[in-house]
Amino acid sequence: MARVKNLKPFYAVLAVVAVGGAGWIWMAARGGGGAPISAPVDEAAVARAAGFPGYSLGSPDAPVTVIEYADFECPACAQFAILTMHDVKQRLIAAGRVRWQFRDFPLPGHRHSRLAHHAAACADEQGRFWEMHDQLFYGQSTWAAERNPYNRFRDYARAIGLDLARYDECMESARYSARIEASVRDGEQLGVSSTPTFIIGNRRYPGFMAYDALRALIDSAAAASSNR
Repeated sequence: MARVKNLKPFYAVLAVVAVGGAGWIWMAARGGGGAPISAPVDEAAVARAAGFPGYSLGSPDAPVTVIEYADFECPACAQFAILTMHDVKQRLIAAGRVRWQFRDFPLPGHRHSRLAHHAAACADEQGRFWEMHDQLFYGQSTWAAERNPYNRFRDYARAIGLDLARYDECMESARYSARIEASVRDGEQLGVSSTPTFIIGNRRYPGFMAYDALRALIDSAAAASSNR
């Protein structure tokens, strides 16, 4: 099995083909089809929904926290992971401008999603959530079409260097199932009904977001926070 860094270009090509080809890439590069649609979110509700704050990247002292509710089997979530998230990590998270929280929101219509979220939770036990995150999204077009992707996920665990005995025990225990369902309920309390959905400040933004659009929202949230 190839290492993670070698799988990404191949999977990226598959994902781009799956989501509409060259015309879609042109739209994404220009920042999408207009200003992101948003809705207000009760900040107290955000705090109440943080029993498990999600899988985090970035400094706790960053001026802005972005919460991403996502489904590993959601094509738009894969688009975001492949086309936007790399720039977010390199240009915003690494620079200390944002703290990122990924929260589980498997949708009921996706038959393998909960298994994928559990695989990611088991990878997190060994400090490799984000590596599994990338494997799942870059490989989504492959495993989502399979009858049972359990062995595919195990291959991903091997590729990112997990102790397979520990990973297997975690998967068989299903010990994160309740936490995943609780994350879904928390998201629903915040008005999340589709994926991906981003919560930035006190606003909720559903749907894929290109980097420039996301950065503008983060900059606006940072400015609002500094003026309080």
